[in-house]
Amino acid sequence: MRESWIPSGRAWLAVAAGGLVGSELRYGLGLAFPDPAGSVPWTTLWINVVGSFVLAALTTSWMARPHTAFWLRAGLGPGLLGSFTTFSAVVFAVDQLARDGQHMVWIAYLGLSLLLGLLSAALGWRLGKLTGRLSTPDGSGSRQ
Repeated sequence: MRESWIPSGRAWLAVAAGGLVGSELRYGLGLAFPDPAGSVPWTTLWINVVGSFVLAALTTSWMARPHTAFWLRAGLGPGLLGSFTTFSAVVFAVDQLARDGQHMVWIAYLGLSLLLGLLSAALGWRLGKLTGRLSTPDGSGSRQ
């Protein structure tokens, strides 16, 4: 008997596939929009801001649709968006800037990353609430 808290094989595969796609998207964007050495890593910042927005919007809209398949939520959330957005890339960038002696830059970059990440998540949450409300027959956002 499988414990209810243990994800199915389909969820594991969805997270793995989503992780592959998300990390390749991040890598591809880094190649397409390279940041010169010693500069502010704008590409990482915007990847994390966009990912925070999308993850918040999806998560909030899934709350209005609790019957969305778990494997799909796992594949898109922790899989794709978890590998696409990663705080470790921010920490790596901050470390590089600090090693270069750009202390005001790394402090500003870290603050901007946190601020824009939270703001984009808040906007994503609002969009998710709106789309969740629109997706129900009575417009209330809940299916009772």
